[in-house]
Amino acid sequence: MLVVTYNVNGIGARIGALLEYLEERQPDVLCLQELKAPQEKFPEQAILDAGYHAIWHGQKSWNGVAILTREGPAQELQRGLPGDPLDEQSRYIEAAYQGVLVCGLYLPNGNPAPGPKYDYKLAWMERLIARGEELLEAKVPVVMCGDFNVIPTGLDVYKPERWVDDALFRPETRAAFERLMSQGWLDSLRNMYPDQTIYTFWDYFRNAFGRDAGLRIDHLLLSPALAPALRGAGVDRFQRAKEKPSDHAPTWVELDLDAIVQPKAKR
Repeated sequence: MLVVTYNVNGIGARIGALLEYLEERQPDVLCLQELKAPQEKFPEQAILDAGYHAIWHGQKSWNGVAILTREGPAQELQRGLPGDPLDEQSRYIEAAYQGVLVCGLYLPNGNPAPGPKYDYKLAWMERLIARGEELLEAKVPVVMCGDFNVIPTGLDVYKPERWVDDALFRPETRAAFERLMSQGWLDSLRNMYPDQTIYTFWDYFRNAFGRDAGLRIDHLLLSPALAPALRGAGVDRFQRAKEKPSDHAPTWVELDLDAIVQPKAKR
């Protein structure tokens, strides 16, 4: 199973590139972030015509997440991150597909920090940590993926000294991410390439992509039940190199679901 996460940075502006990517890579699951489209403006028919089913959680002008699946529709289980019924930002969606629980998320940026936006980011991360614990308690195969807006370590950013006060790299942000990871999640890309400099995002300014001055903020985390299925991980940089691209590149994992040990049925 090929699972991809991709912050598309406006699905209306990138629909052509997205459809081309689906044709070229044919992922089994594609989690999208930053749709920047209300629910009724999602291009469902174009996605269907490309051979994919979709569930999505849209929002006008901002945010928005979706899960696309190739062989039949996913079963939507959760829309919105639990823990704050008043939170109307479209940043989380959860579904079951072919025996795997797929969690697609778009974690808040949090800048400027400190400030209200950063407080919201940290509170959102607390809710994610709580949800992560619930998911792992179920002991089922889970992939939690998306744009986390978290730079985990200095290896994950070009010139880390320039980012010490940024909401993506502040100590409180990294500490919260480490608490999530300490539950037992596997950082698939870093697991495959423990010492390699790999980025998933390059700003549009100052020729960041050309200079490879990037960040690794798009992550695919695997639960202990799914981790044995990991066979490969990478970043499709070619998509970032195309004309009028998103500032993120699709990031992926290859999973061998036959490697998962299924729990024995109770008698």
